[in-house]
Amino acid sequence: MTNTKYAIICILILASCKDYDQLKDISETKVEAYNSNEKTEAQIYTEDQQEIIDRYVYNCADKYSFRFNHHRYQECLDEGIKKGPNIYYLWQQKAMPYFKARKYEVGMQYLDKAVELNKVRYLPYRGFIKCIFSKNYKEAIKDFEAIKAIEGNSIVMDHSYNFYLALSHLQLNHFEKAEEMFQNDVNAQIEQWGEKEYHHLSIFYLGVTQYEQKKWKEAIQSFDKTLEKYSMFSEVMYYKSTCLYELGQLEESREWYNKAIENGKAGNTISEANSLYENYPYQILWN
Repeated sequence: MTNTKYAIICILILASCKDYDQLKDISETKVEAYNSNEKTEAQIYTEDQQEIIDRYVYNCADKYSFRFNHHRYQECLDEGIKKGPNIYYLWQQKAMPYFKARKYEVGMQYLDKAVELNKVRYLPYRGFIKCIFSKNYKEAIKDFEAIKAIEGNSIVMDHSYNFYLALSHLQLNHFEKAEEMFQNDVNAQIEQWGEKEYHHLSIFYLGVTQYEQKKWKEAIQSFDKTLEKYSMFSEVMYYKSTCLYELGQLEESREWYNKAIENGKAGNTISEANSLYENYPYQILWN
């Protein structure tokens, strides 16, 4: 699936969010940016390869749920791989359900094959999987640094390579480096899309890096900017309440903590498409 399709999926998911009015849609300008960074698959496939994809993915595997009919789903892809063992998309499609079932090592062997066949297309995706799904942050950093050396900073799964690099460094407790990278990511979004057009997760995680360094006031400023984008974001309220507590503002801290619980239990949490399958860093399980 292309990056543009993921952008569209993101819009559809946000449309169902209770706080939708507080979350800006991805603008046409942003969708054009996704298009410009998209790795076009069709230009690589031969007619024979496309015929195999049509037959064994679109007209076979896609007819089954990879959750409830996973045997048949995988059987379709296995037949396709027999016909076209060098079609990288088949290997990626075979890998994807295993990651969503949290069978990371099983899925990775198939994704590694996709990377072997098409490094530019699948290094970013593998880095994303290692960062968000398998939590293998050092290896995620290697993948994103490798792809950046090839094509510079681009986008995968609705965020820049630098976003995932920063997130990986955050999870390795490289707080100063993560703060610098998230700030640069926010600045780059503002430069491309305009003031306050940054993604709410970028500014949230910037605040988290400041929170981890006990920069309580700076963290609160970042969290307040996040709440301007997503006013019911429960994790932001929780970490803001902690900062206020550390600053001795106990009554205000208690108020934000209660808001965090209320909104967390109402489901106002991280709303990324893949948060359906994996918890994101610093996400709180409220129920």
